[in-house]
Amino acid sequence: MYARFFKRVIDIVLSVIGITICLIPMIITAITIKIDSQGPVLFKQKRIGYKGKAFEIYKFRSMCQGAEHTGTGVYSGADDMRVTKVGKIIRATSIDELPQLFNIIKGDMSFIGPRPPLTYHPWPIKEYTEEQLHMFDARPGITGWAQVNGRKGVEWHKRIQLNCWYVDNMSLWLDIKILFITFFKVIKNEDNVNVGATLVTDQTKEKETETV
Repeated sequence: MYARFFKRVIDIVLSVIGITICLIPMIITAITIKIDSQGPVLFKQKRIGYKGKAFEIYKFRSMCQGAEHTGTGVYSGADDMRVTKVGKIIRATSIDELPQLFNIIKGDMSFIGPRPPLTYHPWPIKEYTEEQLHMFDARPGITGWAQVNGRKGVEWHKRIQLNCWYVDNMSLWLDIKILFITFFKVIKNEDNVNVGATLVTDQTKEKETETV
């Protein structure tokens, strides 16, 4: 009942409040991004969402235009030269995530839930196991159980396990706990930089770092 109705009501109410409170800061951020570098204000990217359906996630652009097609592709680590001056600030403060409030209004996302993966990374939707697909039985979140348990330092198989655990144990009190932990991690800027491998395949032992 909580996941199907009450959680959605809370998401809508809080996102409307959040957009109202953050509207001026978002406008200032958008203007600053536009002045700082060429390109669109928003970065849009396909992610896998609820029930495995793809949707377009919104972020404030923190990298130079066309960054996905240069250098290390979509993967970004510390001291990435493609990150703009403004981008470094909005990443460190997680301001780049604010446009996802509109994803919540649209019904693509929730405040709390499994962080939506790319359509091709760590692997395409058809390559998820039946157990792993369980993570898509909840709307993806701006933050989630995997994010407060390591975020970018957690290898993808473990990250998916954490996401599935959340889906099985979803509750109002768990969401409140995740929200508070996230708040303090953002304040301290913890686990916000790719520091190592987040994907190790059994066949090739290929190691990659997650996208921004």
